[in-house]
Amino acid sequence: MSTRNQPAAGAAAAPSVGWRRQRRSRHRVPLLLLLPALLGLGFLVLPLAGLVIRAPWSTLPERLTAPGVLDALRLSLVTATVATGLCIVLGVPLAWLLARTDLPGRRLARALITVPLVLPPVVGGVALLLVFGRRGIVGSWLDATFGITLPFTTTAVILAQAFVAMPFLVIAVEGALRGADVRYEEAAATLGAGRWRTFTRVTIPLVAPGIAAGAVLCWARALGEFGATITFAGNFPGRTQTMPLAVYQALETDLEAAIVLSLILLAVSVTILVGLRGRWLGAT
Repeated sequence: MSTRNQPAAGAAAAPSVGWRRQRRSRHRVPLLLLLPALLGLGFLVLPLAGLVIRAPWSTLPERLTAPGVLDALRLSLVTATVATGLCIVLGVPLAWLLARTDLPGRRLARALITVPLVLPPVVGGVALLLVFGRRGIVGSWLDATFGITLPFTTTAVILAQAFVAMPFLVIAVEGALRGADVRYEEAAATLGAGRWRTFTRVTIPLVAPGIAAGAVLCWARALGEFGATITFAGNFPGRTQTMPLAVYQALETDLEAAIVLSLILLAVSVTILVGLRGRWLGAT
């Protein structure tokens, strides 16, 4: 019996070996792709590793409690969070208009929305000054009518951060809206729900992961904003000096202080991004 079964077992083993070889071949990464991929990873990680390696660990506690450090960190976290909230309030409806309506000029609007992504941040700060400055298009009216002055205030920091960060949220939410199944919204409309009720009860829950992803990107961009902030809001400790501005000021006089501030910003960004990614974005 065993003699008759041997050819059959050999015939079954042959395709198994071939299948394993094909599987190993499919999973083998080509060297021409692996090498640039590793170089790219090293290019992104090496500067961050340099911060950790060069950090003055022996004097870290004293430098963390130095005057101005906690104020700059607190101001950065508060303004980035408020700017993200402002971007959600304005950006989600804007993304819905781009994805769900046939309004004329949508392509032009989409192009204009992405301009802050490629615009030098300093130019963005100058543009904000020309509009919201005391002699700006809107700023002069706010000053004359309500006595409100925006430049070189904490509010200016929030506006500068929102200006550069909102495109990240709009693009993410619009992509989520285009990928969502519109049959749920059509079913809600068939059952008598109005546009607002459908938007709040059906559309928003459908694209909630996209909104969370956009908010995380938006918050991270706002936290690291520098050029528009220093141009539109200035660099005043306790009022407009965020962490990137504090790093820039420390770099001129004390390199180790700049490294410590950069390390704090890096730690806060990585911690919050990893935490939100695991909880809200469903990443593994």
